[in-house]
Amino acid sequence: MSTTIDLARTYFTAVQDGDIPALGDLLAEDIVWHQPGAHRFSGDHRGRDAVFALLGAMMEASAGTFAIDTVHSYMDNGDLVAASIHFSGRRGELTMAMDGVDLLRITDGKITEMWLFSTDAAAEDAFWGH
Repeated sequence: MSTTIDLARTYFTAVQDGDIPALGDLLAEDIVWHQPGAHRFSGDHRGRDAVFALLGAMMEASAGTFAIDTVHSYMDNGDLVAASIHFSGRRGELTMAMDGVDLLRITDGKITEMWLFSTDAAAEDAFWGH
């Protein structure tokens, strides 16, 4: 049986590889995704389809450049895994590159809830726009 950290590693590998079928297998159908900030993608997104729509819109807005470059570390506590990451993207002449933390709740082998944190929320808001 996989540990929560194993599942989180599989998730981040799928994200970095753009493996949509693998992501579909990892996300619970009723996942709740908490996107921080005060930009056009901020808010709670409920359900796997809504999360895929969100991620697709972010990739479209960044011309496919939005990426998690590095996962620095994983930490677990019961059904929660925190991953320290670095992410970046380009949107027109704007660039963004910063560290963050993704917090995943894993239940019965699926990611059921996701919270995202960034080191510079104002810069992320400016990058994504309204």
